[in-house]
Amino acid sequence: MTNAYIMQYLKETVTIAETVSQEEIAKGIDILKKTKENEGRLFILGVGGSAANASHAVNDFRKIGGIETYAPTDNVSELTARTNDEGWETTFTEWLKTSHLNGKDSVMVFSVGGGSETTSQNIVNALKLAKQRGAKIISIVSRNGGYAKQASDACVLIPVVDEARITPHAEGWQGVIWHLMVNAI
Repeated sequence: MTNAYIMQYLKETVTIAETVSQEEIAKGIDILKKTKENEGRLFILGVGGSAANASHAVNDFRKIGGIETYAPTDNVSELTARTNDEGWETTFTEWLKTSHLNGKDSVMVFSVGGGSETTSQNIVNALKLAKQRGAKIISIVSRNGGYAKQASDACVLIPVVDEARITPHAEGWQGVIWHLMVNAI
């Protein structure tokens, strides 16, 4: 059983590698290059496992990519205070407002589903604000991409190869894609 599972998981990984959109990855790289050239900032949004990925990616985009980069989930005190006082739905928008998000900046979203009317409202609201402020949006998402796909200037959609493993593939491939991007800028 174990060997069969390992072989299946790795086979799915190969399928994703062969089918993920290289064009959307290239669009994301171009946005990041322009953000860096314009001395804009990169804000990375994610919740759950994607928040952990966002924290790691902040380090890489700052240290390797040379872009001023932040994740609102890295400040747990502010995140929980905003959740308590203002509600979960506005945690990212209020953080981005305080950071003076503007048209030179970019927002990167790591999410399994990309947000919808009923899920990840803090991401959905942040993307609406980013659009209003003229910031570029890059998303790395799965399923149907949700609101993030609709709002993004570049959306890397991780293909669903097995319903039972959407989350591990989506979150694993967030790392593959951001590492590819950060080393290309």
